[in-house]
Amino acid sequence: MVNVLTMYMPLLRGLMKLVGVRPQAVEIEPGTVLRFWVPSDDQTTSNTKNKPNKPAVVFVHGFELDGILTWQFQVLALAREYAVYVPDLLFFGESVTDKTDRKVAFQAECIAKGLRKLGVEKCTLVGMSYGGMVSFKMAEMYPDLVESMVGVKELLRIATYKLPRLPDFVYKSILEVTFDNRKERLELLHELVVSDKDFIVPHFPQKIHLLWGGDDVIFNMEEARNLKEQLEGKATLQYIENAGHLVQSERPFAYNKQLKKILVSLHEGRKKEQ
Repeated sequence: MVNVLTMYMPLLRGLMKLVGVRPQAVEIEPGTVLRFWVPSDDQTTSNTKNKPNKPAVVFVHGFELDGILTWQFQVLALAREYAVYVPDLLFFGESVTDKTDRKVAFQAECIAKGLRKLGVEKCTLVGMSYGGMVSFKMAEMYPDLVESMVGVKELLRIATYKLPRLPDFVYKSILEVTFDNRKERLELLHELVVSDKDFIVPHFPQKIHLLWGGDDVIFNMEEARNLKEQLEGKATLQYIENAGHLVQSERPFAYNKQLKKILVSLHEGRKKEQ
């Protein structure tokens, strides 16, 4: 049987091309390559002369899908106004490494190095789930690169508020395409386990906006409020009703509306500071 996602990807590439976004492989170091979706007018990884003159927004995906499948609705909505960058994390999509490091910090380091090679000097990070953890680590490690951050947080059933009514073969296709590199991804999950005595919340100089699915059963609203408190006044919290963990895919219009408001406020604030 032909895989549904395999059939869909050429259409998705066409849609991305229409809004000015294309895939590009970036060698981080020998043996490590990250695939980014980048603005089409960003034609070089070494010369920043032609980089797009728009605020840079970087979308970091979770464990569910690769970058462009996770964030397709947001890219379509924002690519005209912002320089949108969507990396595939290591062992997702076409991003690979021969290194044995599975720490979140290594994912963050690779994305940061890739963005530097693409000529990105400052950016706003939008991360969800595992990608949110990578985003927090990037903000901690590279405060000169990350100006601000929007954290979004049986898989498809518990990750959504109301599972779409689609034929079984569609879900089978999603699992076949997105759950390769299982050994490496399991190692990534093991690296997330931290004992209570070793857990600390770093100090973040950036503004952080938490955008949450109101019916998220993976990370519920109580956890969202606890995270906001732990960030000690650095974060705002907004939630979208009738949406679960995959809020950006379940309610893309509501999510995009909130995200646009946040991005506008961030960049208006930057202009006033200048």
